[in-house]
Amino acid sequence: MSNPYRPLAVVTGASSGIGFHLARCCAEEGFDLVIAADQALDQAASDLRMLGANVEVVQAELASRQGVDALVEAIAGRPVDALLANAGHGLGKGFLEQDFADVQHVIDTNITGTLYLLHRIGHPMRRRGKGRILITGSTAGFMPGSFQAVYNGTKAFIDSFAAALRNELKDSGVTVNCLMPGATDTEFFARADMLDTQLGADEGKADPADVAKVGFTAMMDGEADVVHGLKNKLQAIMAKVTPSQVLAEQHRKMAEPGSALKD
Repeated sequence: MSNPYRPLAVVTGASSGIGFHLARCCAEEGFDLVIAADQALDQAASDLRMLGANVEVVQAELASRQGVDALVEAIAGRPVDALLANAGHGLGKGFLEQDFADVQHVIDTNITGTLYLLHRIGHPMRRRGKGRILITGSTAGFMPGSFQAVYNGTKAFIDSFAAALRNELKDSGVTVNCLMPGATDTEFFARADMLDTQLGADEGKADPADVAKVGFTAMMDGEADVVHGLKNKLQAIMAKVTPSQVLAEQHRKMAEPGSALKD
């Protein structure tokens, strides 16, 4: 049972990586937590409880409306002070080589499930005139993602959607922020079957704890978009003035299967 005098944060994709560290930031700042993911959360919950947070766990398929409904049911009508919508995953290889069920799952997780969650939790936030929303987008949304086309397309949608929702909710008391990390040292590339790519093999990936801290701070400060890391910020600026086919070819060199083995 959560403490009624402590704020409540809901964090999705919290089993590991950026999501876990976002939940950790919340716990360290005095939030109680409802954490959700489609993978086991026992270890994450144990670690977060060590920080003094009351933690409720929902292991559910967040690509489905039923999974999101299960998460909302676990909230049990309590006011949500912060929603950190982080659930998402990638998919490597060429589009026509991918199983379409895998394609659909990426779209349903990254877009459909995320929007449904925002819709369900955003309504009571707006009625209260209070709340913080952090959506995890990606710098991948700035580039046509050759050999990662579906993922990059979903993140382009999310980056754009977050900016639109922020504008719709201005002056409502509900803030919307978009965290846009670049390549980060998480399970993302293994799950996307991209370990043989330059992106997957790159040893210079960002620390997920650092990425989460930047996003959490931006959420608490009411900032808008936040791109983690100077290199990513420069790439985001250049993407706005670079022809799309040039960007697509650059991405191909990083994400094409076997590119990690090329000179």
